[in-house]
Amino acid sequence: MSSKPELKGRAARLARLFPTGPGQAARTPFVFLVVLLLGGGLICLLVLNSALSEGAFKLDDLQRETKSLTDEEQALQRDIDAYSAPEALQRRARELGMVPGGDPAFLDPDGTVKGVPSAAPGVSRTAAHIPLVLAPEAMTNGLAPTPGR
Repeated sequence: MSSKPELKGRAARLARLFPTGPGQAARTPFVFLVVLLLGGGLICLLVLNSALSEGAFKLDDLQRETKSLTDEEQALQRDIDAYSAPEALQRRARELGMVPGGDPAFLDPDGTVKGVPSAAPGVSRTAAHIPLVLAPEAMTNGLAPTPGR
């Protein structure tokens, strides 16, 4: 007979869970390792999925902001184009009292004058004494520029 007593019932079932000899490895550490690896993998997937979702929301917000800024840029570009059109510039210049200039004269690098300058048509001699740029406070005829123009 063997030197170990025979176990019955619950004790026999528990005895089967533990290794009986030096050649058998215990299953409990291996099962614990597998469960730990699977749990860690699931937690890593959850964190990665959350990070990707957050990035998708940020991307959506940035795309929406880019679209609104692009629309604003296009509206401002249309305003600039409207203000810089030749007809608009001519109208604004006439509102400011400007007239088309006469024939210009050119200076060579050696100081000689080429061409014969002429005065702008419709300019009176008294206007030649008024400075070209006046501060709004210095304008006495009520033609001071308004801030909204």
